[in-house]
This record gives sequence, structure tokens and C-alpha cells, in this order.
Amino acid sequence: MTVASLITGIRSAVLAIATVAGICAPALAQEVVLIPNRVIYPGETITSGALRQVTLVPGKVKPDAVATTLPELNGKVARRTLLPGRYIPAAAVRSAWLIEQGASVQVYFITGGLTISATAVTLQPGSPGDVVRVRNVDSGKVLTGTVMDDGSVRVGT
Repeated sequence: MTVASLITGIRSAVLAIATVAGICAPALAQEVVLIPNRVIYPGETITSGALRQVTLVPGKVKPDAVATTLPELNGKVARRTLLPGRYIPAAAVRSAWLIEQGASVQVYFITGGLTISATAVTLQPGSPGDVVRVRNVDSGKVLTGTVMDDGSVRVGT
């Protein structure tokens, strides 16, 4: 056995161990993110056509609190101007309004086996899960409740 073949064998063994240990293994899957490909203005609905998919350079990690996948962005509405080539902060997008200001909605108070329903007019727009103020049509009282997925508002405890 020659010295050259011995060195080659040792080098191969060290490389194999390092690769298994993850020391020298390159990143096989680079992270892919979505960024705007044009200016998106406040109030504009974000569509997949307004986004561009980019692959991050090896070693670069996306910052926390940014929206970078299609489910996080598609159909959402921009709260502020989104510039091309920049990350989109999660706080810069919101869900589209489910109920508009001035719309007539059903309001429900449910506790135990008791359910009370009434008609109210919204005083502000809202998405599912948002807390909004509504005015009861019959009494004129202003109530605060949570917008539900079906477009109704749930008030009370």
C-alpha cells in the first residue's frame, strides 16, 4: 500500500464522517419565498400574479414575522405599500373584510342553552375573528362582538 493511497483512503473516510455529521454537507434544499414583483398599494387585494418566487442564497435565512408563502398572502389585503423585491411583513397584510361598515348582520348572544338573536348594523368593517362594534336596530344600543366565519357577530361571554 502506497502513501498516496493511504492518504486518499483517510481523506475519503474523514469526508464521509463529516458528511454524515453534517459538518461539510451543503444545504440541499434552499428556502423559497414570495416577494412582490410590482408595487402593491394599501387596500389592494394581493393575488398570485403580483408575487414572484425567489430562492434565498445559501446561508441566508428569512427574517421572523414576514409572510412568504402563498396561503399567507393570496387573497389578503395590503395595509401599507408593499415594494417590489422586499419581504412582506406579516403585519402589513390583513384578511379581506367579511362584513362592511353599515351592513345589516345577525347578532347572537349564546350562553348555556339560551340563545338570543337580534339584527344590528355594523359600525366598522371586520374579518373573521375581529372584534367590532354594532348598533342594535331595535334598541339603538351599541354592542361589541366577534365576527364569526358565517358573517354573524357573537356578543357576550
